Amino acid sequence: MARSLWKGAISFGLVHIPVEMYPAVQNHTLDLTMLDRRDFSPVGFKRYNKNNQKEVSWDDIVKGYEYASGEYVVLSDEDLRRANPEATGTIDILAFVDAGQVPLLFYEQPYYLAPGKGGDKVYALLRETLRKAGKVGIARVVIRVKQHLAALVCVGDTIVLNTLRYADEIREAGELKIPASDAKAAQLSDKELKMAMALVEGMSEEWRPEEYHDTYREDVMALVEKKVAANETKAITMPGKEKAAPSSGNVIDLVALLQQSIGKKPGKAAANDDDEEKEEEAAPAPKTRKAPAKSASKTAAKAAPRTAAAKPRTRAAPAAKAAAPARRKSA
Repeated sequence: MARSLWKGAISFGLVHIPVEMYPAVQNHTLDLTMLDRRDFSPVGFKRYNKNNQKEVSWDDIVKGYEYASGEYVVLSDEDLRRANPEATGTIDILAFVDAGQVPLLFYEQPYYLAPGKGGDKVYALLRETLRKAGKVGIARVVIRVKQHLAALVCVGDTIVLNTLRYADEIREAGELKIPASDAKAAQLSDKELKMAMALVEGMSEEWRPEEYHDTYREDVMALVEKKVAANETKAITMPGKEKAAPSSGNVIDLVALLQQSIGKKPGKAAANDDDEEKEEEAAPAPKTRKAPAKSASKTAAKAAPRTAAAKPRTRAAPAAKAAAPARRKSA
């Protein structure tokens, strides 16, 4: 486990729970280095003084707030801590709300909270209370130099602090062209909804997060290994022709596409189709008119050995009908 990035206490009412905060996620990004394409040397960035253009070391860098053009107030880490010691040292729970009331759109970054020294019992008390009440604690916390709104959530045996976005940070979706929420207004038929529900039911399974992984990163790393093996370490692949994106204009029969998606050919009725489709499926096939006797006797002699060739005989019937009048005239 990584070292704790914050130490303080959870505070609600008169209760204080000493805790330590740890990152709950780790990023597996592609660590690509920028190179000069002329000689493939790494490209670096310098911290420099904009007045004299000289490089500045980390030891000489301080933080400042620009209160007027070109005028700054220098703020050290100690200044930031002293500005509000309570805010920087506590996770202050403001309210408890039902877990389902916080939209997923608000959740931002998760952190594990572990009990600090002497905090095991009160930590367990808060955890079990959240679990049994089905609530999350809405709190404020300062991480580094920014105050966050946060939700304390019970995940298994651990209390997770998940930073939340403020309401004014969520953009309104009103400007987007979104289909109407009413099925009829969105021109969705009952048949399409039933087929979509059948597809969802067929693809439903238990949540197993270990089965999902970053396939794109794996493919890129496989390409890297392939280039190394082929000694193409400094070969630049030029852009090729891009595949045309699938056009939504090609979608003609949504039900047919849904049927294909659940492993059925278009034309076959789904198990949960309406009664009208079942009646059509159960209806007898239309009877074909028999060919005249003369032509039938000749064709029957040829078709006699093939007892299972019912379909070819019915297809040949129209030709026999057309040939019959010609024979009568010649006779």
